[in-house]
Amino acid sequence: MNFIQQYGISSDLMIILTIDLVIAICLLTFMRFLQGWTVKVNSREELSERDNFAFGISTAGAIAALGIVLTGAITGEAADSFLIEAIGMSLYGLFGLVLIKLGRVLFDKVALNEFAKNDQILKGNISVAIVDAAAAIATAIIIRSVLMWAEDLTVDTFISIFIAFMISQLMLVVLTRFREQRYASRNQGASMQAALVQGQTALALRQSGYMIAMALSFNAASHFIYYEPSAYLYNIGAWLMFSLIMLVLLSAIIAIVKKLVLMGINLTDEVEKQHNIGTAAVEMAISIAVALVLTALMA
Repeated sequence: MNFIQQYGISSDLMIILTIDLVIAICLLTFMRFLQGWTVKVNSREELSERDNFAFGISTAGAIAALGIVLTGAITGEAADSFLIEAIGMSLYGLFGLVLIKLGRVLFDKVALNEFAKNDQILKGNISVAIVDAAAAIATAIIIRSVLMWAEDLTVDTFISIFIAFMISQLMLVVLTRFREQRYASRNQGASMQAALVQGQTALALRQSGYMIAMALSFNAASHFIYYEPSAYLYNIGAWLMFSLIMLVLLSAIIAIVKKLVLMGINLTDEVEKQHNIGTAAVEMAISIAVALVLTALMA
């Protein structure tokens, strides 16, 4: 009690923090079971009896993604009452959970449209699971940045968040198609998605790095867009324009940095032919590091 008084923490604030923490724990627990219900399996059996590493990686990505989204809801100002705080936290959390699941469905059906992702994960395909987890985390980073960008708790707020979310999913598809074309051009027209199905983990790590980096750069764009709750066309145009600019800028800088940091190493040969996981991990780290630096500079 003396500690609380010394640092000026009121009892009301402690209750609000407790409310947020309890709701966050409940939602994270729910996400774990939702992973199993979505693909009609028992998550406990997949994780502890079948030791399905791929399902574990996919579930880990979903839980981490929800945690990232929840930080966007918690970081805002405390509500005027405990009830409003609980309602607001629950709505933001559930809305974020729905968007994460929707993002995964869209990514599966549009970006990774050459195979059934859930079937591959249940078969234990770790490469597909890594990309799936990265897509969920990338989506969560974007949702969090939009939660921080939007204000208040109104219908317009949720519409604005959904608009930015849909544009981010479009950017993920554009990025995936671009990386697929690059892969095909270096491998006699071979399919990157087919390579993931074959279990090329190095390729999965590289792709994951690009997706998470793109999501981080999307956050940088939020610093340049003024929040207009009901200006839907403005929001669409602004997010689309800045997202494209950031994607092009990020891709160019990553290419330059990789040439310098990994000079003397044939990345195409190491990652795409020799399936060198170590080199791919360094590529992934470079992509994320560049995005973090770029985001910090623009903030």
